[in-house]
Amino acid sequence: MSGSNKDLVGLIAGLHSPKSYQELHWEGDFSEYLDLVKGNPNLTRNAFQRMYDMIMSFGSTQFMEYKKEVTHYKFFEDPIDQGKDAVFGLDVHLMKLVNFLRSAALGYGTEKRVLLLHGPVGSAKSTIARLLKKGIERYSHTSEGALYTFKFVDDPKYGLVGQSGEMRSPMNEDPLLLIPESARRGFEDELNKSGDGNYKMKIKGELSPPMRMIYRELMSRYKGDWSKVLEHVRVFRFLLSEKDRIGIGTFQPKDEKNQDSTELTGDINYRKIAEFGSDSDPRAFNFDGEFQVANRGLIEFVEVLKLDVAFLYDLLGASQEHVVKPKKFAQTHIDEVIVGHTNEPEFRKLQNNEFMEALRDRTVKIDIPYITKLHEEIKIYEKDFGKGKVQGVFIAPHTIEMAAMWAILTRLEAPKKSDLSLMQKLKLYNGKTLSGYTEDNVKELRKEAIREGLEGVSPRYIQDKISNTLVKYGHLGCINPFMLFNELESGLRHHTLISSEEKRREYRELLSAVKQEYEDIIKNEVQRAISADESAISNLCGNYIDNIKAYTQKEKVRNRYTGQLEQPDERLMRTIEEKIEIPESRKDDFRREIMNYIGALAIEGKQFDYKTNERLHRALELKLFEDQKDSIKLSSLVSNVVDKNMQEKIDVVKTRLIRDFGYDDISATDILNYVASIFARGDAKERG
Repeated sequence: MSGSNKDLVGLIAGLHSPKSYQELHWEGDFSEYLDLVKGNPNLTRNAFQRMYDMIMSFGSTQFMEYKKEVTHYKFFEDPIDQGKDAVFGLDVHLMKLVNFLRSAALGYGTEKRVLLLHGPVGSAKSTIARLLKKGIERYSHTSEGALYTFKFVDDPKYGLVGQSGEMRSPMNEDPLLLIPESARRGFEDELNKSGDGNYKMKIKGELSPPMRMIYRELMSRYKGDWSKVLEHVRVFRFLLSEKDRIGIGTFQPKDEKNQDSTELTGDINYRKIAEFGSDSDPRAFNFDGEFQVANRGLIEFVEVLKLDVAFLYDLLGASQEHVVKPKKFAQTHIDEVIVGHTNEPEFRKLQNNEFMEALRDRTVKIDIPYITKLHEEIKIYEKDFGKGKVQGVFIAPHTIEMAAMWAILTRLEAPKKSDLSLMQKLKLYNGKTLSGYTEDNVKELRKEAIREGLEGVSPRYIQDKISNTLVKYGHLGCINPFMLFNELESGLRHHTLISSEEKRREYRELLSAVKQEYEDIIKNEVQRAISADESAISNLCGNYIDNIKAYTQKEKVRNRYTGQLEQPDERLMRTIEEKIEIPESRKDDFRREIMNYIGALAIEGKQFDYKTNERLHRALELKLFEDQKDSIKLSSLVSNVVDKNMQEKIDVVKTRLIRDFGYDDISATDILNYVASIFARGDAKERG
């Protein structure tokens, strides 16, 4: 082995801890396990209790939304995989999920129900199920989430455990199930005395058929001496693993010809029949159906309502009684969280099918809709296409934002109030204040829209179109919203989930509304870049404040250049105020408001800064832009007639766009040219 390879092997060996390995693969006798349980009663938790504690172990935060406290559980940020499967914007719905698990953990009844995640395609149902599986698997590697099971060992000459001399519990049962029924109550009382665990410990269930048979034979051999039987028991720690099918199961429906109930409840092992002599011997049966595999953990039913009715009967028993029925054997106890997910059409079938009433009664449905908050939707796409994620291609500012905006608009229901546009509703949902609308109004808007978030464009469609845009235009070094708009629109023609031409037309109209919003945004940014001369804004602000001070106090103002006392400059004040649509009838109120604000700051010993008043700041920028745009002559960009002096001014604006708004050279040039064409059209209209 070369020196460099030895170094690499040494590095890997250093990162791998033998001590950690030994802790994760602890083995001992039954009495040693009881010592562990006495020291940590949480080892005896059931699957629901472990799942709930796992989520809570990552912590939570609270925030207020529409005057109601909402809990955000950090687990759903996917800290395990650095946010790879993070779920955004669904805190209210995830609260319901965690409340379901808490209720089940406390034994309030939901532990006898199937958790059904319901929502449209691409709404994170599978992601949530994947997170739960990933979380409980990782939790089993921690000291807080440790799990133990057992095996029987015996001399092969007796033929009890097979030729290997040992037989592991096929369902990773809790070793406490070895305690006889008659002794369980006393043991539970003794353990619960300390009150150390998170829950009151209770031993539920029976041994699986093969373990029960071996236990029975050993009891017979030792004439009922239970302590002798325990000499054949070895307890060991095990780790949940989806890949190894230990404690985590996944069942996916197939077509009727290929669907077999043994996938859920196990099947005969014909090779073992030769060893144990009969197909009715439980040791010759593979208890490796998904229900048995998932014991002590979680089973996920993908598209659960597509299951054949025969499978649903197994599901009913598994949820309500916590038992499954392998063929030829007695009902077998299971301890696992059952999670299913389904799309809208299948759920409607369930509602309309009277034969499925039993399943409906044993199901707790939790809606997982599409996101309806813009800033949360943006996070989905930034995960894959955010800053620094795409090599060699610059994604212009607002590209992802505009795609997310269109996606949200397709999911919103038209407001019943005619004076509120869908775009305004989107902004209200995103936390923006709007004159005449309070938190209570927004809450009412949400209440009246019953199906909001259950229809519309899925995040997958947006992700696919962003990818297409990168492939198609990536060679240019930069992609912008207009390129993405083209992809989003052209994709509607072939979108498999849009069945009517009317819906396509509606989505195109919404795309036009987003294009208009984008135009307004970039016009605003170019205007701000042109008027970003802070000293000029500061001078303009000082001039405006001097004038409104004189106006409100009915005084004259001293001309800065001539030194003469003059009447306040009404034209200057109104040209600034009109930029933020202050009507003539409200000008006095606005001016007094500004003066009162300055006075309040002075009392606190603070100096007035125009930047602290957003409306005034915007008005000053627009006024300065109006004063300067003729000197910049953006419209000259369209005609390609740009002299050296003009080019220098344009380069200054471009530098500000790059510095202040996150553009690169290509995208800054693009929006300058586009905004110039808008102004050129406006100039042409005025001349016309």
